[in-house]
Amino acid sequence: MTTTWRHLPASAREIAEAATGAVTAAADRDGETYAPAVERLASADRAGLVLGGVVRLLLEESHPDGLDGDDVRQVLERCVRSTAAWWPDVDPHVLLVLLAGALGVYDPGDDDAPPDPTAIARHAPLLVADLLAATGRPLADYLSAAFAEVARTELQD
Repeated sequence: MTTTWRHLPASAREIAEAATGAVTAAADRDGETYAPAVERLASADRAGLVLGGVVRLLLEESHPDGLDGDDVRQVLERCVRSTAAWWPDVDPHVLLVLLAGALGVYDPGDDDAPPDPTAIARHAPLLVADLLAATGRPLADYLSAAFAEVARTELQD
């Protein structure tokens, strides 16, 4: 079954469709499909914000008692190892920044520029696919929750 996103505004629908394509390609370990899916995702404005929400939700669900440094290291190592075999361009630093950003603890130092939106788009689906493998729930559930969270935050601002 495929989720339709007709109820979303066009920009959110593009994020949902692009993210679904990229995460599916990552889960399938399909580099040929992943590259164009990532390009589409990179062109979707605010995709990183939504995928960051998805990562946070997945981390909270898979670690209900909270995460410590060892948990973050295990997630990072598992994702890098499972990805490197089919996508050798994986950058552990970008994945770490994504994890820290999703947890709200990323603080770029004076010498550390945050990854650009293209690097985020290349790596966030890898992390989401890896975390999704443990839940057994579809990406659509997490995307819907992330969109709701973004909408709630925007209403409060």
